[in-house]
Amino acid sequence: MTRRTVNTYPTVIHPDSQSPNSLRSLLERFLSWLTTHHYAAATVRLRREDLERFVLWTEARDLVRASLVTLEVLERYQRHLFAYRKANGASLSIASQSRTLASLRTFFRWLHRSGLIDTNPASDLVGPHRVRRLPACVLTAQEAETVLAQANIDTLTGLRDRAILETLYSTGMRRFELAGLNLSDLDRERGMVTIRSGKGGHDRIIAIGERALAWIDRYLLESRPVLSSGPVGDTIFLNRWGKPFDPHGIGCLVHRYIKMANIGKSGSAHALRHTCATVMLDHGADIRYIQQQLGHQLLSTTQIYTQVSDHRLKEVHSTCHPASRLFNRRSDSSR
Repeated sequence: MTRRTVNTYPTVIHPDSQSPNSLRSLLERFLSWLTTHHYAAATVRLRREDLERFVLWTEARDLVRASLVTLEVLERYQRHLFAYRKANGASLSIASQSRTLASLRTFFRWLHRSGLIDTNPASDLVGPHRVRRLPACVLTAQEAETVLAQANIDTLTGLRDRAILETLYSTGMRRFELAGLNLSDLDRERGMVTIRSGKGGHDRIIAIGERALAWIDRYLLESRPVLSSGPVGDTIFLNRWGKPFDPHGIGCLVHRYIKMANIGKSGSAHALRHTCATVMLDHGADIRYIQQQLGHQLLSTTQIYTQVSDHRLKEVHSTCHPASRLFNRRSDSSR
């Protein structure tokens, strides 16, 4: 199939879009329903982004009302997603295409259940086949220590960065979870930290190591009071302007330190998340504990790390496979 180059979505709003039965009006009702039913703000935002692009696409084809959308229309839009090109010429990832189609399925299922359409055209919509790939960047324990050591702890921001790196490596939390971390979320006595409104809006309590807590305490004592530019509330980590960190800024910070370490790998905050899970698995952690630590809803998501942990695979293979050694133990002892 030949991919067409499409750089932008149409931006002209159809004159009939304000009708109560238009897709645009129904989309706003759907987003309001998500909000009042306590869906996470990030979920609502992503649904809006995905579905507003779809509405613009349909309006450009005079498909203003939901009743005009059929399975054939949705499959045309799926082909559009496949052919779409961003401004830099890159195509949409399979994950992005799958997420958009999932948003469509959720939207039309809600429309049907609410009695706003007679049939659900998305019920038989099949998404692209997704291949579960290994994490792009996973560090060894030694490489992780090298990355952490790059922060210049003699400076205010360097000490803060060391505390950030240590926290990500120790807990495996996501970058937006770290950005939202508050002083009241730390339980030093138990060595635990509370993640509030994590992915999917869920709270969870996870473990944090003594070393990470020690670096956080040093940062709070020496750096944060100076970085603070006024009332910043309970937020732990502050940027150079004394404001709460943006998750993107945390990702860039980690990427810079991995690059500085010169270990032949490139990654950002998720690399330390992957590394946390892998080193725990290497040292005998049960996969379900790692699932809780990372905040995965499905165990299958966590099980990807069983493929990454080649150290344990090699250890088991060497112990259990009769042909794993050049000479067997009996032959070795007789030489």
